[in-house]
Amino acid sequence: MPEFFHVADVADVSDPGKILVEVDGEMIALFHVSGSFYAIDDVCTHDGGPLVDGELQDYTIACPRHGAKFDIRTGAALSMPAIRPTLAHDVNVENGSVSVRIREPGSGPSGNPAPASVPAVGAVHAVSSQKGDTTTGSHDTTSANTTSANTTSANTTSANTPTETQSLTSQTLSEDLVRELLKQVKDPELFVNIVDLGLIYDVSFSQAPDKSKQLVSIDMTMTSPACPAGPQLIADTKRVVNTHEKVADVEVRIVMEPPWTPDRMTDDARDQLGIF
Repeated sequence: MPEFFHVADVADVSDPGKILVEVDGEMIALFHVSGSFYAIDDVCTHDGGPLVDGELQDYTIACPRHGAKFDIRTGAALSMPAIRPTLAHDVNVENGSVSVRIREPGSGPSGNPAPASVPAVGAVHAVSSQKGDTTTGSHDTTSANTTSANTTSANTTSANTPTETQSLTSQTLSEDLVRELLKQVKDPELFVNIVDLGLIYDVSFSQAPDKSKQLVSIDMTMTSPACPAGPQLIADTKRVVNTHEKVADVEVRIVMEPPWTPDRMTDDARDQLGIF
């Protein structure tokens, strides 16, 4: 089993406060809140942003890049655009010395129960010990159940049926119609269409060599520059729009300015993802 490494003294970290520490070659965000210490990977699972540089509020840290929020006690992802937890690690505080032990992925939950004022969420809990006493809590499945329910809701949200799609592809070509077609394209992780996610910035047209048809240009963004779903979303965007009988070809231009933020999502997307 990995060992505990001394990373700081209690006096080194204000309460509330946070610092970046290195543990056995790993960069870890260490937090001090209400007398207890917590440690999570200093990595936003959305795009790799440094969590320790974000804003700490109660037991929540917000990624400085796109605002994804994580529970510092458990590593659980609390808000879009992050949907996967970051890893929480074991913390021991004894005689004014703070030590951290790296937890391997899948090693199972353990650690402090969250204070009653802030619901515990996620799958892993950090261990915090104060003045030599170690308190161990139970795994909270509320978030997992909620996530499952939200995913089910997203999966069961109906897309255009074949009949509806066929109807759209014969209607007069316009920006609104293209956006309706693009609602068939869903993010493979979030199960929400790219229009409601706010990924489509602009749709424009120009005449094709065959003057009876149009060339369609789409300015599209990603939730992060390194979005792994990017190639699939681009291909699906072209495929869907090309089904219209008046489209000769589709150009997709990826733009990162202005950067995407969760504020661009529609109310429908927020409802599907359980964001209120």
